[in-house]
Amino acid sequence: MSVKNPQTLEWQALSSEHHLAPFSDYKQLKEKGPRIITKAAGVHLWDSEGNKILDGMAGLWCVAVGYGRDELVQAASKQMKELPFYNTFFMTAHPPVLELSKVVADVAPAGMTHVFFTGSGSEGNDTVLRMVRHYWKLKGKPEKKVIIGRINGYHGSTVAGASLGGMSGMHEQGDLPIPGIVHIPQPYWYGEGGDMTPDAFGVWAAEQLEKKILEVGVDNVAAFIAEPIQGAGGVIIPPDTYWPKIKEILARYDILFVADEVICGFGRTGEWFGSDYYDLKPDLMTIAKGLTSGYIPMGGVIVRDEVVKVLNEGGDFNHGFTYSGHPVAAAVGLENIRILRDEKIIERVKADTAPYLQKRLRELNDHPLVGEVRGLGLLGAIELVKNKATRERYTDKGVGMICRTFCFDNGLIMRAVGDTMIIAPSLVITHEEIDELVTKARKCLDLTLEALNG
Repeated sequence: MSVKNPQTLEWQALSSEHHLAPFSDYKQLKEKGPRIITKAAGVHLWDSEGNKILDGMAGLWCVAVGYGRDELVQAASKQMKELPFYNTFFMTAHPPVLELSKVVADVAPAGMTHVFFTGSGSEGNDTVLRMVRHYWKLKGKPEKKVIIGRINGYHGSTVAGASLGGMSGMHEQGDLPIPGIVHIPQPYWYGEGGDMTPDAFGVWAAEQLEKKILEVGVDNVAAFIAEPIQGAGGVIIPPDTYWPKIKEILARYDILFVADEVICGFGRTGEWFGSDYYDLKPDLMTIAKGLTSGYIPMGGVIVRDEVVKVLNEGGDFNHGFTYSGHPVAAAVGLENIRILRDEKIIERVKADTAPYLQKRLRELNDHPLVGEVRGLGLLGAIELVKNKATRERYTDKGVGMICRTFCFDNGLIMRAVGDTMIIAPSLVITHEEIDELVTKARKCLDLTLEALNG
């Protein structure tokens, strides 16, 4: 990125001298300097050099109602003036958190009417680990401690969250996973299905859950945790046979099911939750991101009534955070859900913008670099390959990062997960903006192919 604005250089110097960014190669960041984002509106961003960028990732999957919604700013401002902070420890509460609990329960799957609030999805999954083990101890089965996750699943980057997730790069830093967490294969047909049909692979991947339960011992297994659709792992959409088979297996065994809805929740699939889309009926659901459209940090765990009934008989649950149910975050969450409901944004995603996005995205299947385009709702993935027929990848090229750089330099944010480009735009994206996204994506694919052949 060529820099013309002196202020950009000043901000980049501050980054180099003082800021440690998440998920970053610090040497590379110091050498190149970050792109400085200075403002946003709708589905677009502007950087400090004045470049307009279509944000195909809704921030980090989170800006559901788009940038610049003054209603959310006003909700935060009003609450800050009335009660900027108070905790929910020690037999206290405040109106925003209680009202938000009710509103979340109203949109959650039937039978899930209680919420434990956190500051993020990572904290939500730490809460899941604590709550699940506490639940089984109260049930007189303290030996049920093992939680089964999936390879390449993502559940945050705290110690417990990263352990529940199955990303090897995270496990290598910090001697993870912690004890009591094991993993099964992911339902990634394009990358790992081999010669199996998608349906056969979906059944095989689901059967790995039962295999692991029996290997660990059902008397030792506390829960299975999974994203309805894996997000950070590359928008892995399970074959149609996967979730029905998983539900069959879960029905056979005395374990809890945790749906991580941090990405899928609050409309991303065209339903309120991914669990609604797949009819999953989880015992616990982790939420964050779309809860406040990312305007202010907030997460939580929605808990099934039968689980709460056990917790209610168990004395203190010695777990929580200073900012659990923060009043300003709760006020923003309330207004955000009001916008989603009153403007029928999720209904519009299901009936209009999601079908249009999926249709337009699949036009990229004809590109020489594209092995597969997949998507659901306002989620999409583009697999970059050397050979379309055999799914052969480029090796040692970093194709995804090459494409990501071309995207950023040409006014589009697409995220690279290995050699898979992924998108998750704001739920308010229009047909015209979807056209802009696909046109820019094709241009960047062309530039990537040209660079590879050059």
